Amino acid sequence: MDPALNTGDTAWMLTAAAMVLLMIPGLAFFYGGMVRAKSVLNMIMMVMGTLFIVGVIWVLFGYSMTFGSDIGGVIGDPTEYLGLESLMADNPEATLPIMAFVAFQGMFAALTVGLIAGAIPERTKFNGWLIFGTVWAILVYFPVAHWVWATGGWIFELGVIDFAGGTAVHINAGAAALAIAIVVGRRVGWPRTPMRPHNLTLVMIGAALLWFGWFGFNAGSALAANNTAAVVFLNTFAATCAAAIGWLVVEKLRDGHMTTLGAASGIVAGLVAITPACSAVSPMGALAVGVIAGVLCALAVGMKYKFGYDDSLDVVGVHLVGGLVGTLLIGFLATEAAPAGVNGLLYGGGADQLGKQAIGAFAVLGYSFVIALLIGAVLKASGLFRVSQDTEISGVDLEEHAESAYELGEAGGGGRFAGVGAGAARREEEGN
Repeated sequence: MDPALNTGDTAWMLTAAAMVLLMIPGLAFFYGGMVRAKSVLNMIMMVMGTLFIVGVIWVLFGYSMTFGSDIGGVIGDPTEYLGLESLMADNPEATLPIMAFVAFQGMFAALTVGLIAGAIPERTKFNGWLIFGTVWAILVYFPVAHWVWATGGWIFELGVIDFAGGTAVHINAGAAALAIAIVVGRRVGWPRTPMRPHNLTLVMIGAALLWFGWFGFNAGSALAANNTAAVVFLNTFAATCAAAIGWLVVEKLRDGHMTTLGAASGIVAGLVAITPACSAVSPMGALAVGVIAGVLCALAVGMKYKFGYDDSLDVVGVHLVGGLVGTLLIGFLATEAAPAGVNGLLYGGGADQLGKQAIGAFAVLGYSFVIALLIGAVLKASGLFRVSQDTEISGVDLEEHAESAYELGEAGGGGRFAGVGAGAARREEEGN
């Protein structure tokens, strides 16, 4: 055993990595419950598929592109840790095994790409989505994560505070979601046809798994079992509670009801907003971040109807807007009493930190949006991105996966290949 190894920190980091991994099926359930029953499997597969793809490229060269030796403040050396074999050896001076950090950050990469999927369910080809996720991870996520978190990255060196991913994860994914929602286009019938969530129980289960895993996401970013992790943990809890209340109050005043979907959405909005700010604000500041995010995100989800883009599961309204809220509020609510040790505008720190936060946030937003737009346009032009109108109307699950999420009565109980048989029978029927 390495004499310098801190077993407590190591245990916490491996646990935190596993918690972030749990967020990915949690996200799949959260998104899956919000789509219609005929497309739920495709939605779940879009999220889980990116986990498989990003996991592979993270090992091959993704980690190296993100945390390899800096090249011009823009990217890490993609060949430095190729295949990760060079990182397997013990470091007698390290308190934390580097592989624990590699694993932890790999979960971030997979989750970020999966977030984007919520903008285009019920109308997207699975293989086209996997191509998009792969290319976007290479051209956008790995470079942006390097900018934000790696020594030498230009956003990191500027002094922008993003403790656990407001810019690198949520603004980044939200901007890409907006771009591909525009490129792919509206679902058939939207917004005239009601497209209600098919399983709100599944939505709330997904939100609960996300909330649990998010403690690993945020507190794990302390990279140690220490005071910073404890402060971040509490701030994450406080902000999420406040955001759920804020969202529900908006619903009550606007619509007359407090809904389960609103509660679940408020939970996620609060988690998103506190992610960049959790090490920079006090618990009271965390409550403020949460309630502001809950209110603004609840209002922002209506933007798609005003501007006409079909962001099906409100990735833009929750992740892009929530990420911007949390990132920019650091410039107002940061206090030097918190682990980050910086004062914002309301604590006598002036506007300097706010300016830095704005530069980092809008640079990532612009870059991600433009590159996602270009990738999406190429895939659409090649016919790889959107299913046919007939497939969309009947449901993408049967066409894309030859399965149905719910087999009821005599249709069920056919064993492992029942869905395949149903899909084949349907295609034979259509051929006749």
